[in-house]
Amino acid sequence: MSNLLVENEQKDVDNKKKIDKKDLNKVFWRSHMIQGSWNYEKQMGLGYAFSMIPVLRKLYKDGSPEMAEALKRHTELVNVTPQCATFMMGLSASMEEEKLNNPNFPVETINSVKVSLMGPLSGIGDSFFWGTFKVISTGLGINLASNGSILGPVMLLITYNIPSFLVRWFGLKIGYKTGNSFLEKLASSNIMDKITFGASIVGLMVVGAMTASMINLKFALEYSNSYDTISLQSILDSILPSALPLVSTIFVYWLLRKKVSVNWIILGIIIFGVLSSYIGLFKI
Repeated sequence: MSNLLVENEQKDVDNKKKIDKKDLNKVFWRSHMIQGSWNYEKQMGLGYAFSMIPVLRKLYKDGSPEMAEALKRHTELVNVTPQCATFMMGLSASMEEEKLNNPNFPVETINSVKVSLMGPLSGIGDSFFWGTFKVISTGLGINLASNGSILGPVMLLITYNIPSFLVRWFGLKIGYKTGNSFLEKLASSNIMDKITFGASIVGLMVVGAMTASMINLKFALEYSNSYDTISLQSILDSILPSALPLVSTIFVYWLLRKKVSVNWIILGIIIFGVLSSYIGLFKI
């Protein structure tokens, strides 16, 4: 009798639908198009549902009410750093699997967990990808391109997309295997705060270096006598090197804080550059 019960339990386990590596790989590749149908109502919701389809097809039958409900669940509003969305997808996949195999699983927690993760994941993702990797890769690419190297755009794409690729790949695996407990461990150990703080420091350092090296603005005024020629720029450099790029950057930042349109700022810079070059005030 006991052997029969064990065999029945084993059959139940075998009959449970299990998401495999192939299904997760399909989700990974689809996740790169999460913003393909971005809209103001659901934002990334359609892209999120599109990425989850391989998993949902594995768990539910096409055309079934369960499939329709699952698709509706995952088209709800999603707004998160795209590279970090795969962690949520892995977690959603594990919860969908649990929901199918456990009749008592509360379905509403699937979207509740997604909503609770969007803020923390975006905080980390935005600090890394928008505040650090994007700045570093752009600075490296511009520096090479300004020197006439074809490696400029190549290095920009490589240095930005390699971290993006790795975070998407491992985020999906970690989300599926460890689920919400992984994020809870990070939060309890304050690692998330330390990583975010460190990323912001690196990003600010890169911005400071780009200000000094990428902005070419110098005074053209010079004073000549029978003995020597003295330029205003050389005097300024002896006091504070790259002072003009710093002042111009701070001024543009101040305009942005005052809600001045970016288009007006760009137009003003163009007009200023043309006029200052014409009257011989600055070397640009």
